[in-house]
Amino acid sequence: MMIAIIILFIFLILYLVNVYNRLQRLKTRIGAAIQEIGNQLKRQVGLIPNLVEATKGYLKHEKDIFAQLAKVRQQVESAAASGDPQKMVDAQDLVRKTLGSLRVVVESNPQIKGSTVVTQLMAELRDTADKIMYARRTLIDLTVDYNQILVVFPSNIIAKIFGFKSEKGLQTPKEGEHLRVSAKDTQTPKVKFG
Repeated sequence: MMIAIIILFIFLILYLVNVYNRLQRLKTRIGAAIQEIGNQLKRQVGLIPNLVEATKGYLKHEKDIFAQLAKVRQQVESAAASGDPQKMVDAQDLVRKTLGSLRVVVESNPQIKGSTVVTQLMAELRDTADKIMYARRTLIDLTVDYNQILVVFPSNIIAKIFGFKSEKGLQTPKEGEHLRVSAKDTQTPKVKFG
């Protein structure tokens, strides 16, 4: 009987240590994912001035795009410095929108489109945007895993004992058109060639 109690006690201690360590690992990885988002945003911010310089000669009539890019760069730097994942995501969305309008101008101007420097910089920006999306996905997954441990029995008891708090992760609006599927959205797309 005494051996069974000792074995049960050892099992409980090992379980407690396992849950505690898992929560700590997830919390550390969440911090690393937030840093990776900031790292990629900084990379993106560093590429924007090069893109601006490469396209300036071609786009003298498109000065408003350069002003927008400068404003976006400032906002991204501010968000990355804050360490707030939601501010980083908002800044990245602004970059994506602004670069989309620049992409339209580049694609409509054959001189710029033919420039290998501009093409290479646009590819680098696209690659960075993909890395940011991957880092966001990683942050979402880690946050879900971490928060799930905090609410599932019996690990929730251990989390409360050691004072673990839930992580916000990325926030998404809970209302809006992005939550609705229209009849048009459910139709099979038709592709025609020629």
